[in-house]
Amino acid sequence: LPGLHVFAFAFALEVSVGKTNTVMALNNSNVLLPCTFTTCIGFQDLVFTWYFNSTEMIYHGKIKSKASEPFLVRRNPRVEFVGSTTGKDNNISIVLKNVEFSDAGKYTCHVKNPKEKNAQHNATIFLTVVQKMVETDNTVTLIIVGVVGGLIGLLILFMLIKRVVLFIIKKTQDGKKECLVSSSGNDNTENGLAGSKAEQKAPPKA
Repeated sequence: LPGLHVFAFAFALEVSVGKTNTVMALNNSNVLLPCTFTTCIGFQDLVFTWYFNSTEMIYHGKIKSKASEPFLVRRNPRVEFVGSTTGKDNNISIVLKNVEFSDAGKYTCHVKNPKEKNAQHNATIFLTVVQKMVETDNTVTLIIVGVVGGLIGLLILFMLIKRVVLFIIKKTQDGKKECLVSSSGNDNTENGLAGSKAEQKAPPKA
């Protein structure tokens, strides 16, 4: 039945490594590999495992219940568990110490919950290891952003200058039109020109 499918989906085990699945670390530093899990019906004798490049197990732990913290079964000497499962979040994150270039790759956080009929789920995070002088990339980015911003600023300035010039030209043309209108409407009486008011007067009576 459709209702049963929705019910089953609501209780599914979920595993997450956060908003982004990529992490960058400097050579010889420590790096946090985050992972949390959620389950609506709780868990019992839950098993979680961290894998490097899908095959190499680097941490293996178990959790009896929500009231107890995980206990270690097996781990790589350079891996430290930093999570907690008795608080609000079921955090099973680890820290990889003294990162080397060979540590770059795919890390998978795998969880198995016997209470959900051995439901299993996993999430993957990708680690990139870089040199300490990686700040040059940020400089290049800032230069590019600065150039683009400068071009946009020049474009806006050009548009403003264009508007001012057009406004001045329009005002100048309007001023010329006013001069032409006032010139064509001059009274030519004093000048004695043809068509003046002086010629239009009736001759004096004798």
